[in-house]
Amino acid sequence: MKHTLRSLLLIAAAAALSSCAAVKKGNYSTSFDPPAKAVKNPAAVKVKLSTSAQRVYVMEGNEVLLATPCSVGTASSPTPHGTFTIYSKTANRRRVSSPGAGYPMTFWMEFKSAYGMHWGFVKPYPCTHGCVRLPIASAKKIFGMVRTGTPLIIATSHPEDATIGKSLPVLDDSTLPDPPDSYMLSPKVFEDAARGKLYNY
Repeated sequence: MKHTLRSLLLIAAAAALSSCAAVKKGNYSTSFDPPAKAVKNPAAVKVKLSTSAQRVYVMEGNEVLLATPCSVGTASSPTPHGTFTIYSKTANRRRVSSPGAGYPMTFWMEFKSAYGMHWGFVKPYPCTHGCVRLPIASAKKIFGMVRTGTPLIIATSHPEDATIGKSLPVLDDSTLPDPPDSYMLSPKVFEDAARGKLYNY
């Protein structure tokens, strides 16, 4: 009887831990995979970025093809506002300046000198030096949907914030353990990114 009770308690504890882990993991950007509609006319695609809501919308005309949370620049190093053009795309890019030289900035989409949208750990508050961090699956999909010449409109808010933007989850990677440098500085980080994943998350 004691053995059976102990077994039941262990199973219940394991189930509770598993359930908590699953809920907690769902808050990380590494498990976020936004649905995306196919691009029909690449020339009609544009990207909208809302800095107040921290949302990115890939649009074709007035239709939202993809919506995702993101992280933007802090008040002291804000993400610039205005209408830009994505003029450079590099899938496997690394940071060249220090500190952090060599750190992956996967699926880099540059819209202003030294400013780009790219993969990065996402938090529910402004936390970057001006770049736009995207969940890994979002970055991969957006990279494939835009081309050099795609317009990017960055504003405090966009109408989509009140509709599809409200339905997006709150992502918070602040408690996600950092992958080891041996991984982040290796080719494996780009191999995993090509599959829309990062490390063993």
